[in-house]
Amino acid sequence: MLARLQTDIVLNVLIPRLPQRKFEIVTVKTRGDKILDRPIAEVGDRGVFVKELEESLLSGAVDFVVHSLKDLPTELPAELTLAAVLNRADPRDVLVSREAVTFCNLPAGARVATSSRRRAAQLMTRRKDLKFIDIRGNIQTRLRKLDEGECDAMVLAAAGLIRLELTDRIAEYFEPEFCTPAVSQGVLGIECRSTDQSILSMLKQIEDQPVRALITAERAFLHELGGGCSVPVGALATSLPDSILRLSGCIAALDGSKVYRASLTGPQNVADKLGTELAKQMLSTEAKTVIDSLKQTASNTVSPP
Repeated sequence: MLARLQTDIVLNVLIPRLPQRKFEIVTVKTRGDKILDRPIAEVGDRGVFVKELEESLLSGAVDFVVHSLKDLPTELPAELTLAAVLNRADPRDVLVSREAVTFCNLPAGARVATSSRRRAAQLMTRRKDLKFIDIRGNIQTRLRKLDEGECDAMVLAAAGLIRLELTDRIAEYFEPEFCTPAVSQGVLGIECRSTDQSILSMLKQIEDQPVRALITAERAFLHELGGGCSVPVGALATSLPDSILRLSGCIAALDGSKVYRASLTGPQNVADKLGTELAKQMLSTEAKTVIDSLKQTASNTVSPP
């Protein structure tokens, strides 16, 4: 339901600008959608939520695809490009719990569900007495599992709940310094073939340039760290006056023993350099040991956002 809603959001922006164009929605199920009995990090290679979509683009079955941008790897096939970004909703993570209990007030031993190593690793540093468990399925399925008692609380992206008009289920919003969100969380990205000038020109009309600057910094940070390794990494860029960006990043040890955080400011017209520089700064600290150890043990698995 959320994927279709995100596609509708894009079409609702495109259609008024191009009333003469006709659009057909093609539904494609990805491996990440089909395999629900294992944690995402065990499913396999990078791009577990985008591979089939990109294959549809490359075969010519579709002309562009809409992604939750946090699912899109920082390295794309040469034949494909991120043509437009838009509509960033609230990038924060949120807690959903029965009886709206907040994170600090969850009882010891409470089961907190999330498929994201990034979230679990950061939150473990705050509450080592909680039990973090994996959960799969779309948002409605996850909420049903919570209501049926499979867990006591769960951590989700605010953006999905906002778009589905389910904000009444949110018990608490986590500020970025408490739980840094996934790179590009809350942003819709549109991917198309690199040589399809007609589609590229069309999509350029709905590009959100301020959002592009933010996600360019965030994705450059992840790329420099090594976006294909199973590392709990978060980043969030925010706009400051005079076209300045502030980029905050984190790297968390999987066992929750340590979270490394750092931030950097710089002009938005060199957003990519800002992301690269922050990553290099963090790799010059003890955070590099977290990255290196996980690359050696799980170099080709996905770190769920």
